[in-house]
Amino acid sequence: MSKFWSKTVKELTPYKPGEQIQAKNLIKLNTNESPYGPSPMALEAIRSASDDALRLYPPPNSDLLKASIAQTYQVQANQVFVGNGSDEVLAHIFLGLFKQAHPILFPDITYTFYPVYCSLYEIAYQQIPLNQDFHIQIDDYLAIPNNGGIIFPNPNAPTGLITPLSEIRRLLEVNTQSVVVIDEAYVDFGCESSVQLVNQYPNLIVTHSFSKSRALAGLRVGYAIANADLIEGLERVKNSFNSYPLGRLAQAGATAAVLDTEHLNATIQKIQHTRQQLIADLSSLGFNTLASEANFVFTTHATLQAEFIYAELRKRDILIRYFNLPRINNYLRITVGTDAECAQLIVALKEILN
Repeated sequence: MSKFWSKTVKELTPYKPGEQIQAKNLIKLNTNESPYGPSPMALEAIRSASDDALRLYPPPNSDLLKASIAQTYQVQANQVFVGNGSDEVLAHIFLGLFKQAHPILFPDITYTFYPVYCSLYEIAYQQIPLNQDFHIQIDDYLAIPNNGGIIFPNPNAPTGLITPLSEIRRLLEVNTQSVVVIDEAYVDFGCESSVQLVNQYPNLIVTHSFSKSRALAGLRVGYAIANADLIEGLERVKNSFNSYPLGRLAQAGATAAVLDTEHLNATIQKIQHTRQQLIADLSSLGFNTLASEANFVFTTHATLQAEFIYAELRKRDILIRYFNLPRINNYLRITVGTDAECAQLIVALKEILN
């Protein structure tokens, strides 16, 4: 700790990402990356953009990318905001829209970056407990009408469980005085998107990522879709922080990827099939796995402790995610990999169980 640190820095507990280690035969099932490559159209667009124009700043407003996203989701381009990964998009939302008189609301078990943003931007918050089965209960949020905003993922992370669109609509019908953010980083793997509601509810923001279903985690591109007035507020924050968040290669690759629905659908189908098999295989070994609609599963074993399983798998160069947090410290989050990777995982678990 340096004496030159500000009070804010001293009090921060930073977000801890999944391990990124190098090993020759590593099976990496800990950060929910796609096990399959990105769209060939995206790769070709990146290659085509790798020319002398890289000496110039990229287009600050990412107009082509916004137009492609707008076309895909049948909204207007001024309803789209893009950033350096959905984490940056969310950071701008917290700073630009959640600094209010009342605490914001989010689940007690959810994306662990939310309380970090609150700490960084000095935003008061209240965590709403999931029910006994780890589901979000909309009535619990409606019971607190004086809030500074509401945010939760759908599907939720790390549980993978979904909140039905009808319940989100019910929330929006009643909660009209604050912003509602639905973080849809994993929506493509089996959940109905709330994007279809943005033109009906002016306080709704939906965030997406290119890192999961579109397999472009290395580009760092995320976006939000909302009413144009909300997007304008995010643009004001962005242009007071970094006018050029997305480089030329990121814009080119993402613009092509969002239009390649054929590749997207093929990738999703493979991951869904493997997810189903993985849940069945885990069940045969004594694991109880939640009904995930994401590209990961959340599971606990009947007798062995989660931390022990995590450590034993790590010895075998298989990385999964363990959260030493209340209520979920005996659960493991496992990214759905290829069929071969998941098969190797099951073999390793059999060894550990024996």
